[in-house]
Amino acid sequence: MRAFLMAATGLPTILLTAALVVVVCLWALVAVGVTAADSFDADADLAPWGMGGVPVAVAFSLLTLLGWSLSVGATFVLTALALPGLAAGLLRLVVPVGAILVAWWLTCLFVRPLHRRFPDEPSPSRPGVYDHTA
Repeated sequence: MRAFLMAATGLPTILLTAALVVVVCLWALVAVGVTAADSFDADADLAPWGMGGVPVAVAFSLLTLLGWSLSVGATFVLTALALPGLAAGLLRLVVPVGAILVAWWLTCLFVRPLHRRFPDEPSPSRPGVYDHTA
């Protein structure tokens, strides 16, 4: 357990840990009803990044969770391997960057099927509700 805590709170993974805390707080506020999952969508278009079609909060939450998980896991493995000196230090700096890149790729893969769950335009609840031509 101590090794896990050291991996999650050590440099540079602590940056992803802080981002994960923000994500958890955001979803706690969504669960309570203080905010909505799509409240950050007005200013961001994630389509050029390959993450379009879902709310920004969903895409960045998934990216953060995957990046943090991969970074902590890789840091934990590096600690278990006990590499000597400079090699371990350099790998510890490269691991979070690699974890974010892999997490971005995985997020793009996971977002594609989720796009069907988040339509671009909400449909009316009953046909003809907004039809004022009659």
